[in-house]
Amino acid sequence: MISSPSLASLSSASSPMPPTLTTSVATTSSFEGSYASKDKKRADKHVASTMAAASTTSDEDLRAALEQVKKEEVPAAPEQKEAYFMSQVAAGEQMSVLGPDHHLTAALAFYRALRLVIELTNLDVSYASSTSQPQDELDGLDDETSPVREGPPSETSSQEWDKVKDRVEGYYQKFPPKSLGVAVETRKLPSSETSKKVLVVKKDVKAGEVIYEEHPVIAALDYDLQEAGTHCSHCLRVLDPSTAIKISQDPINTVFCSKECQTAAKNQSHALLFTLERPLPADIPTEPITPAKLDSRRKAQVQYVEHLKKVNKAAPLLVARFIARQIALEMGKLIPGASVAEDQEKDFIDAEGGEYLLADHLERLRYLEVAADKEEIALITAVLESVLPGLEQFVTEERYTVFLGKMAYNGFGVFYGEGRDDKARPEDQERTRTPCGTSRQTGTALYTVSSYLSHSCDPSARPSFENGTSELRLIATRDLKAGDELTVAYVDVTQHEDESIVDARRRRRMELARGWRFACECDRCLEEAKTLDLVTATEEKIKDESKVEDSVSHYQENEGTSI
Repeated sequence: MISSPSLASLSSASSPMPPTLTTSVATTSSFEGSYASKDKKRADKHVASTMAAASTTSDEDLRAALEQVKKEEVPAAPEQKEAYFMSQVAAGEQMSVLGPDHHLTAALAFYRALRLVIELTNLDVSYASSTSQPQDELDGLDDETSPVREGPPSETSSQEWDKVKDRVEGYYQKFPPKSLGVAVETRKLPSSETSKKVLVVKKDVKAGEVIYEEHPVIAALDYDLQEAGTHCSHCLRVLDPSTAIKISQDPINTVFCSKECQTAAKNQSHALLFTLERPLPADIPTEPITPAKLDSRRKAQVQYVEHLKKVNKAAPLLVARFIARQIALEMGKLIPGASVAEDQEKDFIDAEGGEYLLADHLERLRYLEVAADKEEIALITAVLESVLPGLEQFVTEERYTVFLGKMAYNGFGVFYGEGRDDKARPEDQERTRTPCGTSRQTGTALYTVSSYLSHSCDPSARPSFENGTSELRLIATRDLKAGDELTVAYVDVTQHEDESIVDARRRRRMELARGWRFACECDRCLEEAKTLDLVTATEEKIKDESKVEDSVSHYQENEGTSI
């Protein structure tokens, strides 16, 4: 499937969206003057039809009205979607300030706008669905090549096609930012015709030098530490008990090291997942919040936390926080005068221009096929639905499964010094990219740039968390020249005292095969196999099982190769 370019021109702010869509509805200011007057009049007339609400609206009345809105058709064309979204936000703003008589109308207008966002983020939009190109012509498009044709799909979509080509093909010119001194390039894999995206250094670097620093998109403590309340739930720092901020009646036992971390966590995901706070400001009407609804919301949260405790894995919480972060930013766009800008110094590394979103970064990352727990999906869905009816539509089984696979393949273990020594985390339960071993980590984090780091048993760099937080510093392990590939050890690659060279090699390769499903072909492994005259026939049967999404494979820049 190919992600639709139809809303690329609508976005002006960097905000995360699911990986099946590389575009997003944007802030109100980016729409001004962009839609035709006839579309605005049509949408305004549509909104005006609901302006007969009484000042006293029951819970049942509002639910009935919301169900009616769900049945309404949404405009199909990009320009009409733009006009529709703008008119609904504008109508909601106007009605919300006119007093109680108009609160139902305002609520419905905001809900229509939010519903459009939800529907867009759930689309698995193919190239065929956004153009008039016949499917039989689409079947001739090579999955592994760039979308270069003799001409555009159709006259009506040629401009749209050019825009998406520019966005997709220009992505790695904008990301990572040149100031980091690294780039993502396509490299062929050893003894194979396939290739993949890797991270390379763009300048000479000395051994021990910090190549770049990076804050995570999301992070999660190992659950035993989360329960113990010894580390900050946001930055994963070891807490000073005298200054720690304990959140009372918090179902997941949240503690922060500072007000700054508390605010960041609340804005990104915590408010939606683990508090009883209103999802929108008081001046934006929603369903009446009754004690019964608050009880239901807390019950859903407690049940979800109990599940997290039982499975004792980081990936489910990472996925929940990622989804919640998307929702929080999209809902923020419905707030009049609100800004979606975050503290850029402590946010994830974004593209340097081009209006790329967090979804663009996530969509391009490799992932593993994993089995999703349906009970787990139902629990996080219940949490979101208890916040605001309709939010549960942000979770689909397919999307949730892909998200889990991305966390499994790209998650880094955060560790301090030599790591933990209490062995509270079994290696065979969940693995992360942790050179001292996953059992020694403090928590797991996902990064936009570092996710492109490949494994090597003789790595050219190492992740460091020397400042005591989840901020990753990539440090060169040897002198590097511009153009050299940056690699790290996903597992403990040292030879232990009680191991032979063969034993050490077997252990690390087995951990890589179990955790990331590939047979290592690094120079060290190949040299050892040659020197020790090892039989590699069984190793060659282990294929790299990591994948990229269909929407990415259609648009890769490297023609004629798999990725």
